Amino acid sequence: MAIKLRNGIFLAPFHPLDEDPTLCIHRDLELVEHLDRLGYDEAWIGEHHSAGYEIIASPELFIAAAAERTKRIRLGTGVVSLPYHNPLTVANRMIQLDHQTRGRVMFGVGPGLLPSDAFQMGIDPSTQRDRMVEGLEVILKLFNGERVTKKTEWFNLVNAICQVKPYTWPHPEICVASSMTPSGGKLAGRHGFGMLCVAATQTGGYDALGINWKIANDVAAENGLKMNPELLRLVGPVHIAETKQQAIENVKYGYYKWADYFRRISPINPNEDRTKDPLEKGIKEGVIVVGTPDDAIAQIRRLQEKQGEFGAFLQLAHNWANFENTKKSYDLWQRHVQPVINNVNSNRLDSFNDAGNNAERYIGAAIGAAMATVQKHAIEQAAKGQKPAAE
Repeated sequence: MAIKLRNGIFLAPFHPLDEDPTLCIHRDLELVEHLDRLGYDEAWIGEHHSAGYEIIASPELFIAAAAERTKRIRLGTGVVSLPYHNPLTVANRMIQLDHQTRGRVMFGVGPGLLPSDAFQMGIDPSTQRDRMVEGLEVILKLFNGERVTKKTEWFNLVNAICQVKPYTWPHPEICVASSMTPSGGKLAGRHGFGMLCVAATQTGGYDALGINWKIANDVAAENGLKMNPELLRLVGPVHIAETKQQAIENVKYGYYKWADYFRRISPINPNEDRTKDPLEKGIKEGVIVVGTPDDAIAQIRRLQEKQGEFGAFLQLAHNWANFENTKKSYDLWQRHVQPVINNVNSNRLDSFNDAGNNAERYIGAAIGAAMATVQKHAIEQAAKGQKPAAE
């Protein structure tokens, strides 16, 4: 692959109901600090308001705190659910974050994932995707310094303008959430935005990868644009350890609570066999990776074969294992998965093989040079009438 794959996380976050929420949020901040030290490239933070498990309501607040604790990792909203907010306040918050982070913030947008969020706000879920598009079109104008007057059924702006222009020119990077429907691909293609494929390893999301990317490329071409695969990000769950058995033991700490949460919030599949172990089923079907670095590498290769080139793989943060084993998993990825995927050690391997394959010639030359030096010294000493120093 010609594109260097960036590494990151997608932090919804998922926290079981038997843990203290304060400690959970601070542990999330500690995780981002840990990833920054390891050299991860990106962390995307979600927005949710219901269902009890995903407890960050404002990704912007979290990013502001994380930015003060980190040095280089880029921080994205994953995502701001645009139908829940007035476009002017969203634009102003993102511009402020752009300045506070000195350009490290990314603007991920979506229609809102949890229907329970929308119902709490009295929003008809059937309107959300259209409102996402409507809101983003206004935000783009505001980012560009324009005044906007626009009244809709859900917001009213009168000669509105952002007081401060973005720190990043022309504005922070924008990325659109995409799962199984074509709406994200259409919006990304219309403007040449990046895409966040949040269900890339799930059955429906995996099958839709190529379709939605093609839709985005077709729409981009209609608008005189070209999609950049470096801005395409795929999300999938991963936990790795030194052995597969160790990884499986690690995730028994929290995987089944996580799986039960998804069963509760997702439509019931009448054909699903509930007698099967969801952990074994997820591993077998490639929806999740629980194993070794080699298993993680195989998943990336599988996604590349399906999708072609893409710019970043974001591990879905999930708290399946305890915190120490979770941090170890991210460490193993950076130490052993990333170097293989990006072929970073090819020159080292070439140099290693060259030294080994030519050891006889190289060492022979070195010994010969040493012997010649000794002989030269002996000749010089003899010419002075002195005996060579004892060796």
